Amino acid sequence: MDAVVAISLIRMAAADLAGEPWQRPSDACLVQVGLDALLAGLEAPSLALLAGLARGEYPQARELFGLVLEELGLLPPALEDLAEARWTAAWWWASQIVACRIDPVHGAKLIHEEAAAELGYPDALQPLVDLARAPGPPDTRPPHQPPLGERITSAARDFLAAQAHRNHGL
Repeated sequence: MDAVVAISLIRMAAADLAGEPWQRPSDACLVQVGLDALLAGLEAPSLALLAGLARGEYPQARELFGLVLEELGLLPPALEDLAEARWTAAWWWASQIVACRIDPVHGAKLIHEEAAAELGYPDALQPLVDLARAPGPPDTRPPHQPPLGERITSAARDFLAAQAHRNHGL
């Protein structure tokens, strides 16, 4: 993970904190976001404190996360920044799927729930969303169809190629 992805995940967690109580990230999730950001090379005085919280100290996570947002200059949150953060996260999760660093089904669900749903289901993410919603166990697929994980990996590869093509103005 690089700093851009870490900032994107922080922005997404901050937006989720402002949502309904049942949608808010857990304290453990905030600590993990802090740890990921620290490992990605981000620096803020409260970031190491957040990342280093022990399980019994998790109730401090929301306050420390708020300080991290201030220290990184991520307040007030802008809608354009959040949308860009969700696209960045989708691209990163897709790259993790293709690199076999994340389970394809889990990665597709993250893209579906954390990016596509919040972005209004853009066409570019629709193949991954459709596969994330694929019903039933893998053995119910037609015999000529590749396993779900392979189809997700292929869709992630196609998404990354289309994004690279679009970003280079081709």
